[in-house]
Amino acid sequence: MMKSIRVVLAGLVLISSCAVAEEFDIRELVLSNLELSRGGTSYAEMTMFIKRPSWERKSSLSGWTRGTKDSLIRFTAPAKDAGNAMLKLGEKMWTFNPKLNRSIRLPSSMMGQSWAGSDFSYNDLSRSDKYMTDYRFELVDTRVEGGKKIYTIDAIPNDDAAVVWGKERMTLREDAVMLGIVFYDQDLKPLKEMKSLKIEDLGGRTFSTHMRMGDIDDPDSYTEFEYQKMTFDLDLEDRLFSTFSLRSERTR
Repeated sequence: MMKSIRVVLAGLVLISSCAVAEEFDIRELVLSNLELSRGGTSYAEMTMFIKRPSWERKSSLSGWTRGTKDSLIRFTAPAKDAGNAMLKLGEKMWTFNPKLNRSIRLPSSMMGQSWAGSDFSYNDLSRSDKYMTDYRFELVDTRVEGGKKIYTIDAIPNDDAAVVWGKERMTLREDAVMLGIVFYDQDLKPLKEMKSLKIEDLGGRTFSTHMRMGDIDDPDSYTEFEYQKMTFDLDLEDRLFSTFSLRSERTR
């Protein structure tokens, strides 16, 4: 009798240990994705294409990152948008308009608004390692495609987290490449979706280099981001990530 009890208890301990390991692996996978296209530092050249039923717009941008907390993005073309920039330092964010020669610190109430008229919000651009403390992660599904495991993971905000979305459902490959995210409102209705359109090696890393973001109910309106160049682990000066650099175009 005692032997049977010990076997049952050993089985329960094994199941519990596997559950803890699975939860740990999920978090590690999400964190690896956050770090995948950033590295210690990075420099990128990108294009942004905004599609609306009555108009289209294409822009060129340059971007610098430091870890998962700091970033600087600057428009380089067309000429009428060149110099517009956004700086993120930790949880703080500023924008700069060269025509007004003025930088503005964004209040938290504006973080859910559209960035540069696109389908991306300031919140979408400000993901950092705080994402790991604001959300808990639940594995929804596992499948295999093209010889790689694909995980569907729900990111559910903690009760005290000041976030916009009621839930995010992400699809990640086992190598941390993001395949897509569906964003749900507070009533858990799906509103927005980001899809990976191209996965390739750039700068020595494999990640999603071409993404599309748009409202689920409006397929004719969307924004696409595509990386043309990416360099990782550069020696970037601290002054690059400053409000002074935000106003200066001499950042390369």
